[in-house]
Amino acid sequence: MQPTPTEIALEMNRLIEAARRDQIHLRAIGGLAVHHHSPLRQQTFQREYADIDFVVHKHERRKLDDFFRRMGYLPDRSFNLFNGDKRQIFIQEGTGRRIDVFVGDFEMCHKLPLKDRLQVHPITVPLAELFLSKTQIIELNRKDALDLVALLLDNEIGRGDDKINVERICRLCLRDWGLFKTTTINLKRVEELVNSDDINLTTAERETVLRRIEEIRKALMLMKKNILWLARDRVGTRIRWYAEVEEVER
Repeated sequence: MQPTPTEIALEMNRLIEAARRDQIHLRAIGGLAVHHHSPLRQQTFQREYADIDFVVHKHERRKLDDFFRRMGYLPDRSFNLFNGDKRQIFIQEGTGRRIDVFVGDFEMCHKLPLKDRLQVHPITVPLAELFLSKTQIIELNRKDALDLVALLLDNEIGRGDDKINVERICRLCLRDWGLFKTTTINLKRVEELVNSDDINLTTAERETVLRRIEEIRKALMLMKKNILWLARDRVGTRIRWYAEVEEVER
């Protein structure tokens, strides 16, 4: 039986607090991190949380094996042997629950640098990076699209890390045209979902999400682009702009 959102959130917080005592900067990313920042989503969307995703500082990766063993999780030896400098997986004894730990930066379809960003919030990565961790997905599925709706519904767009920091989003999209491209594609996808009859939102909630999408889109359009960015923009999608990601079998 799948754990309830409350049960798995308690486990996430147990691990983060234990890691803090061990001086490990363990920060949540993914669906549970969205759940932490979007309390209204429980009233609007229903989903399960089978796994817990984290990020840690690169220099703390050697602490992970011992830490998770003490927490009741065994390492995926073959995966960690070949990928441990960027990503590690641990499986809880008995339940089979998977912990997925990104080491240093978050790298999937696009790379999100997280150096000096794991101290911003005590539980999760900052809201801007959490938002981009969803918009960077090339094949955005319904679950991830609803996570984006939830973030936009419950969190304001603005300057500073107490909000979805639009300045940080623009800075990262200015560094990586590909991230900009995928983000703009997914903003359109989320906009279409919100405008459809396939989602349970009130008129006021729809207007809030659509307004915040437009705030981000406008900021991205107005950001001052450099020569290299403009040159890559002219090439466009004729050259692949994202990394292909292989699914890790559970």
